[in-house]
Amino acid sequence: MSLTNIFDIAGSGMAAQTVRLNTVSSNIANAESVSSSEGNTYRSRHPVFSVIKQQFEALGSSIQSDALSAGAGVQVDGIVESQAPLRKHYQPDHPMADDQGYLFYPNVNVVEEMADMISASRSFQTNVEMMNTAKQMMQRILTLGQ
Repeated sequence: MSLTNIFDIAGSGMAAQTVRLNTVSSNIANAESVSSSEGNTYRSRHPVFSVIKQQFEALGSSIQSDALSAGAGVQVDGIVESQAPLRKHYQPDHPMADDQGYLFYPNVNVVEEMADMISASRSFQTNVEMMNTAKQMMQRILTLGQ
């Protein structure tokens, strides 16, 4: 793996964390939205990530060992809705209540979403630092010949 691959790896990590931050933002924004039916209620969403594998090329031959292969980044496979139960509250005086007086609230836990937001933000920052470190290393390589 060359030093330039670090930019691709860190870039894919930054893109993945951006998707994660967007879903957290959507979840928090809809945390207190209400609905009169379970089918129309917002459900918490979460991205699904998977690793992109890369094989090393050594002296013209491909090394297939899992011990020597490295992840070449992350990709977003999709965004899934949580299957956790919705919150159901009895509020017959609310204009959105159903025939029995119940309101349905999303299954969003704001505390968990805030923790997920902090984690995604730190991961994004770590990938930025990886890019900066790789850039500095490449600049030092260029000054070796002087």
